[in-house]
Amino acid sequence: MRLATTTGDFDKYCGTYLERVKRLHEAGFKYIDLSLYSVNENDELLLSDDWKASAQELLEYVTENNMKFVQCHSPNTNPLDEAQAERAVALNIRAIEVCGYLGIPTMVVHSGWDRNAAKEEWLARNKAFFMRLLPTAEKHNVCICHENSTRVNIGGVYPKTGAEMREFSEYVGHPLFHSCWDTGHANIEGSQYSEILAIGDDLRAVHINDNRGERDEHTIPYFGTVNMDEIMCALKKIEFKGPFTFESGSSMRPAKYWLGNRHGFADETRLSEPTFELQLELERFMYAVGKHILSAYDEFDG
Repeated sequence: MRLATTTGDFDKYCGTYLERVKRLHEAGFKYIDLSLYSVNENDELLLSDDWKASAQELLEYVTENNMKFVQCHSPNTNPLDEAQAERAVALNIRAIEVCGYLGIPTMVVHSGWDRNAAKEEWLARNKAFFMRLLPTAEKHNVCICHENSTRVNIGGVYPKTGAEMREFSEYVGHPLFHSCWDTGHANIEGSQYSEILAIGDDLRAVHINDNRGERDEHTIPYFGTVNMDEIMCALKKIEFKGPFTFESGSSMRPAKYWLGNRHGFADETRLSEPTFELQLELERFMYAVGKHILSAYDEFDG
């Protein structure tokens, strides 16, 4: 399996996508997940009329350095929220176009959520959203993958089990619509081997991360309670062909963070934030962990 991580690991430290990709290269990664999740007001890919120039810069750099984009995470939106529904469609369509330009075969898109929606309503409204994206996905040959979540993140109806993931893929019923399995979300719900088997050949992408079973912490494997043996055995059992993509960028948190703020100290702040240099060292360690996991099962493609 190709070992990849997300450009989101350096969102807090680098202002452009190119800078983030350069840092992944410095840490040893050859395969890249392009994170379009956090949309800032100066986003050069999602919000610029001249986005192709920025994309071309990225393409030239990865080609020159023997790297490759293998996956993408779509913008953070909730298409079931009427106030942002059209923005969600527009941003995701642009993200698919970016994937097409960069040759990215797979884009992970969060389904919408509505705590008050019954199951049939949830299914129908989310299918309607994804059907608006699929013509652009067809044009650029990009596979869209919906992702599992956990009751801790999203209450109400939302795919959390392998059977529910496959059910929704089959409900949408399009050859470019499949599943992404997030190991951290799944760890909060319980064991994962049988859940991955239930998805089977519908599984086209993974987000590899860890936690302690209570909150969605997005840490590196071995920082929590995820059993990587069951993950690897299940992926081998279903003959998974996608990249082994880390989504572990919260292993070091900023002082102000949605999972909990660091305790403050009025007299001094020099240690309040992790530094870029520490993040780069952590990134190198993340690569070593991924290589260890995949090599143990004779699956490493670095």
